[in-house]
Amino acid sequence: MTTTTNVVRVLSGGAAAAVVKAVQAGFEAQTGARVDATYSAVGQMRDRLVGGAPCDIVILTRALVDELIESGHVVAGSARSLGIVKTGIAVPAGRPRPVIGDRAALAAAFRAAREIYFPDPEKATAGIHFMNVLKALALERELAAALRPFANGATAMAAMALSTASPVIGCTQETEINYTAGVELVGSLPREFELATDYTLGLSTRAPEPALAQRLAALVAGPASEAVRRQGGFDF
Repeated sequence: MTTTTNVVRVLSGGAAAAVVKAVQAGFEAQTGARVDATYSAVGQMRDRLVGGAPCDIVILTRALVDELIESGHVVAGSARSLGIVKTGIAVPAGRPRPVIGDRAALAAAFRAAREIYFPDPEKATAGIHFMNVLKALALERELAAALRPFANGATAMAAMALSTASPVIGCTQETEINYTAGVELVGSLPREFELATDYTLGLSTRAPEPALAQRLAALVAGPASEAVRRQGGFDF
């Protein structure tokens, strides 16, 4: 028997945090239910769902949602794309913007930085990709002392905004840059290193509140959130 909790629990990658928050107040006012959302690296959120954490909605990469459908953790047919997000380079607001247009320029920008902020290199999509870029540039050992990993991109960007070092630089999903106060998007990674991620919503097969989850999903992935998604850098 399904227990009614009147709480809709969301496990989401940080890239979609602002999207959920944008519709949360309206959803809660309309339904009387409460949204309890956790935002962190997509791999960590996947692990929490698989580990049995209470969950109604997940927002992860398309690949992870497809895996969870295959494993029976996400309802088949419930996947809805929020849009494509690129991975970009950021600096604290008002700081000089480095040139990052090609391999050599990107390497020079990383070498010049005293601190480099990025999300979890093992669980976060952008963090894993960032480390692969450093390895492709043969910089992972040279720059080890400058690396500043955080649990997710939003936390990394918030920390970078407070840094007094100069110069500093960050790399994460562009939504996490655009939605974080105190940092500015320099641009997307050069085409050679481009990463575009399809952030996708799915309904948990063990959702305690399936009906409410469907209502929230319609807001998060539908017209109600289009403006905030476009503003943040989602392409759809």
